[in-house]
Amino acid sequence: MPKPLNYHPLFTTRTEFLSVDERVSLSYKRARLLMQTYDLSVTDIQVCSHRYWSMMTDPIMSLDTAMFTILAAHVGLTIGTLSRHLKQRPDFRELVNRLLRFETVGIYLLTERGHGLDAFNIETTATKTQGGFVINTPREEASKFMPASTPAFGIPKVALVMARLIFDGEDRGPRFFVVPICNEQEMYKGVESIRLGPRPGTSPLDFSITRFNNVLVPHTALVASKLDDYSLPEFPLQAWWNEVWRIPYGTMAVTAPWISSIKAAAYIAGKYSIHRCITGKGESHLPIISFRTQQWPIIHATAVGRVMSNWYHIAIPQTMDKSLDPRVRHGIAVIVKTTACRHFQRCVPEVAERCGAQGTFEHNYMARIENDGKGVIIAEGDVLTLCIRLFSELVLQRYHIAIPDPSESLLAQHAHSILDENRALLRQIPDGHRSEAFNSIVLPQAESTIEAIGHAMAYSAALHSGLPRPILDVYECAVIRRDPAWYSENAGLTRLAQRMREDRAVTAAMPHLESYLDDLQIEGYVSAPIVSDMAWKEYVGAMPVYVGNAVPKSMDQVQAML
Repeated sequence: MPKPLNYHPLFTTRTEFLSVDERVSLSYKRARLLMQTYDLSVTDIQVCSHRYWSMMTDPIMSLDTAMFTILAAHVGLTIGTLSRHLKQRPDFRELVNRLLRFETVGIYLLTERGHGLDAFNIETTATKTQGGFVINTPREEASKFMPASTPAFGIPKVALVMARLIFDGEDRGPRFFVVPICNEQEMYKGVESIRLGPRPGTSPLDFSITRFNNVLVPHTALVASKLDDYSLPEFPLQAWWNEVWRIPYGTMAVTAPWISSIKAAAYIAGKYSIHRCITGKGESHLPIISFRTQQWPIIHATAVGRVMSNWYHIAIPQTMDKSLDPRVRHGIAVIVKTTACRHFQRCVPEVAERCGAQGTFEHNYMARIENDGKGVIIAEGDVLTLCIRLFSELVLQRYHIAIPDPSESLLAQHAHSILDENRALLRQIPDGHRSEAFNSIVLPQAESTIEAIGHAMAYSAALHSGLPRPILDVYECAVIRRDPAWYSENAGLTRLAQRMREDRAVTAAMPHLESYLDDLQIEGYVSAPIVSDMAWKEYVGAMPVYVGNAVPKSMDQVQAML
């Protein structure tokens, strides 16, 4: 059998020793390797098959966020969007085959510098002419932001460009158009790419601003099953959502690497804390894991990693279940993303800090992945905006998402209570959800309510999957920390009772810490040298050493330096 991907030379390369452009080039090579390894068919991508999800959830994705960003747009968005048109549009087949072979990279140019969360209002135009369509950026604010569109890495790129279809002088609404961006060496005529500056402390990619100066594309560039349908949709916003139909799947897919990252961070900090010692009384060596202040962050992240990983694989088929209302399926994806991402933002910085100075270096993974994680909050839908939309619809009871029964757990009681509280509050507002009172009082509860629903769902999945009781109890205590006042007011848990409950949970979990870390099944994807003393010594031995033969000219010079 071939070796797992994490042992491939492309993934054993120490990226901290490379230049920025060498790292970007490596990410494209890694993306090609993933495409070759998983060998997805267009059907796999269109229906989001088990093979598709196996690739998107591969822990290898958490090692290189730039690689994952390339693949998320290339596979999930570009090929995914084209896939459902192939029966009526066989002319797309050749392009899709090149994309599947990663001979061409697909990018998804939807948002603009002036239109992010309101991408329905994009300004890029596609004007119908006798020769096809003319793609144009009418002003700076309409520049596409920020997919990687440069030709700097020897890879041809093609984009799905969202533009307003102008027919007979009338705006017929936003549609996607296939627009070649660059060949292996340069941009195509009329297409401009401005490479953005780096995002500090992250996996680098050639993120760009992309502009179009009257670029002519053939009439077949329109991404539609009916090429001659230029009519204005009866329901424009609904039609737009139909155009961007892959975004809800992307909302789910972009979450996977961050669950693996939580597990990796827990593993790194856990192993480090077990072997890292301080000198105690009588020169005895005391592992830093002996301290409760070290135990909590690590067992917390470990429990979150176990619970999130278990829930994610249960939630995938729910988001793909065609018998459910599409709004419910997307809602579940939003709940998963929100819950996992906010857990990530709490767990990773905390365990990194508990590794001291070592936790701040890129070679130990945690500092970089913490910065990379800030991007996923925005990718495939900004978390807060997604929560506002879902929360508003749930409070207005336009549809319902099943929340575990309140009798099942404290977390389920909390989720039901918070949602009911906001529904009751809405009924008291005279002008309803369009009022300033709703905006000021109710909407700020959106994210915490959606997260509470996610906590209840994740705990329920863990309970029914038979995860160890100490893991469940630690996870429950971590969630209680998010809203201690509610649990004091409604569950009779005073501050002291909450503290003692947490102490019992950690005490029960700590004897099993090493086996729980092993159960994360992430060891093979961890290259941080601080996980063991031996790994650290090997890493130091591979680093450049500066030596010399200079001697101070005089003791006065030495004194001056001191």
